[in-house]
Amino acid sequence: MEKENTMPSDSMDDIELKNIQLQFPALRYLTRDDGSVREERVETDKGSLLVAVQGNRAKPAILTYHDLGLNYISSFQAFFNYIDMRVLLENFCVYHVNAPGQEEGAPTLPEDYVYPSMEELAEQLLFVLGHFGLNSVIGFGVGAGANILARFSLAHPEKINALCLINCVSTQAGWIEWGYQKLNVRHLRSQGMTQGVLDYLMWHHFGRGTEERNHDLVQVYKNYFERRVNPTNLALFIDSYVRRTDLNISRELDPTRKKEGLTLGVPVMNITGALSPHVEDTVTLNGRLDPTNSSWMKISDCGMVLEEQPGKVSEAFRLFLQGEGYVVKSPRKPMTSTTPEVAPLSPLKMADYRLASLEGLNHICSKKIDWPTATIHITENPISEAVVC
Repeated sequence: MEKENTMPSDSMDDIELKNIQLQFPALRYLTRDDGSVREERVETDKGSLLVAVQGNRAKPAILTYHDLGLNYISSFQAFFNYIDMRVLLENFCVYHVNAPGQEEGAPTLPEDYVYPSMEELAEQLLFVLGHFGLNSVIGFGVGAGANILARFSLAHPEKINALCLINCVSTQAGWIEWGYQKLNVRHLRSQGMTQGVLDYLMWHHFGRGTEERNHDLVQVYKNYFERRVNPTNLALFIDSYVRRTDLNISRELDPTRKKEGLTLGVPVMNITGALSPHVEDTVTLNGRLDPTNSSWMKISDCGMVLEEQPGKVSEAFRLFLQGEGYVVKSPRKPMTSTTPEVAPLSPLKMADYRLASLEGLNHICSKKIDWPTATIHITENPISEAVVC
């Protein structure tokens, strides 16, 4: 018996599509339209800094510092407004520091202004902490900002509780970087944002092949660099960064020969993107850190991790904070009403949370989760065989 066809092919002939409207996604803009952020000027011995405060000042402090060509808006706005981070930030207050002259709409710095060195930029953070009455902070830096926070931690370890460093360079500039950046500085001062400088900035932040991965994101940042960056001020910041000195840190595994201050003494989460041009720099930094209080993470399918994989970074950051003794809300498992939002824990409890953090990271490695196509690689020493997750 021939089976009856329940969906005849001619049944679609008389269907007419009506009321179809095209909907285009909202364009991404890098603007200071976030009403939850309050900007304040902080006076330092090297001029004033613009600091943007996000959250309740009674909460524990996270201090951010941006990379070259960016400021707190273009570097951190999207990431800290990501849904998982918004839940996390109910427990913290974020202080976004802008390097001198790098904030949105900054006037051109005077010709006789001597831009601070990387060490002096780090020392400016003492004025920020003093202005807001902060005893210590959690550092969150990207690129040049990560280098500045690392210097501040080395000089004032009592002021830093933990560090999250993204694409951090611990060495002085090599000849190739020095040559390219000096050329960029010359063009910025004489001609403004040239195509050569623009191409270098895009490579610096995203690596290669970004146009194929995320065309819209590329256009947003190209337009930003062309229209919103003060080229003279950026030239001064780049010149300071390319003149940086080596951090002069090294790993010492012999407990009898470990010296205080030989390397970063605070817990460090060292992050990079698999497609970033700074992967080798983060590997070098990892080899100079104490493996007992640091971890190295390479996140796949991205170069600019905060923009391309915010879910991965926010989850890793949450586990990192839990491992350091902070009770934080999970975006997927709400806390009970009897549990405090944030509280320093006893050494025993901190050890429990360190174990929970490691178990959480192992869980990421062993169980498939619902984030698309992204992968985290975690290892204590990436020079040897890495743990592929």
